Amino acid sequence: MRTNEWLVGAVLLALRPDAARAETAYVSDEQANVVHVIVAPQWTKVVDVPVGRRPRGMVLSGDGRRLYVAASNDDRIDVIDLGTRRVVDHLPSGPDPERFALSPDGKWLYTANENDSTVSFVDIARRRIARSVAVGAEPEGMAVSPDGRWVVCTSESASLVHFIDAGTATLVDSVMVGTRPRDARFTADGRQLWVSSETRATVAVFDVATRKIVHTIDLDRDPRAPDTVQAVGIALGPERSYVALGRGNGVAEIGTRDLSVLRYLPAGSRDWGVAVVPDGRRLYAANGLSGDVSVVDLASGRLEATVNTGGKPWGVVVVP
Repeated sequence: MRTNEWLVGAVLLALRPDAARAETAYVSDEQANVVHVIVAPQWTKVVDVPVGRRPRGMVLSGDGRRLYVAASNDDRIDVIDLGTRRVVDHLPSGPDPERFALSPDGKWLYTANENDSTVSFVDIARRRIARSVAVGAEPEGMAVSPDGRWVVCTSESASLVHFIDAGTATLVDSVMVGTRPRDARFTADGRQLWVSSETRATVAVFDVATRKIVHTIDLDRDPRAPDTVQAVGIALGPERSYVALGRGNGVAEIGTRDLSVLRYLPAGSRDWGVAVVPDGRRLYAANGLSGDVSVVDLASGRLEATVNTGGKPWGVVVVP
């Protein structure tokens, strides 16, 4: 009888709307040298996956089976099998990779190497660096256009956005933006590129066809913004997009089409990486100074949960 009761309970739990739409968040921790695994809707940390030293940027493979993690202090990219939640491979990078991007066909990684001011083209199948492109000092943000034509890198110290031809590994253009550009993201249609600038607290919106800035979202001039507002991690969506505010301890919600700032959402101390679940219901923010992850309900704009991780959470990837 107890067995039957347990089975009925398990079925009812599985049929709950929250359970059907549950997701898993993977959070890199640059101090603890792990990737925290957090499951919804319990909001519990179920396991820590050991990785290389100072993990920061992360990218999910196209099939959703592997997670690539930049181990900055080990000069490599670790590969986690999400089925076993273990590191199964290491790929080379240049010195001190921070962020990186995966080509649309899944064959290449493009890594920003802070210590030698290069972008590495990593051949995943051959597990080697095939090409390197010199860029401005302290490259950080990385993005690749949906059609695979452009690789974009931001130079933190030079305040430049570099456009690199992916086919020839040639630097084509460099455009000045606000100070300390951190993240870069293409819209799904590939027509726009968004670049955040930390200390200037702006987001530059590029027309990709002309490689020119067509609009600047200036959070520092918004009277609703926190006094210490910054602009760091970006999560783009079809209707609404999100920018982590760093020491502003929150997240700006921005209309993707009209580029207006809609509202400000709560987060922990010095949030850096942000991610939104595919159905747009929740947002996750990794908070480096408070050592936790904020989960925000986007319908209400309220904090739904805070998951204590310890360490210094940096980036977050959400897998449905």
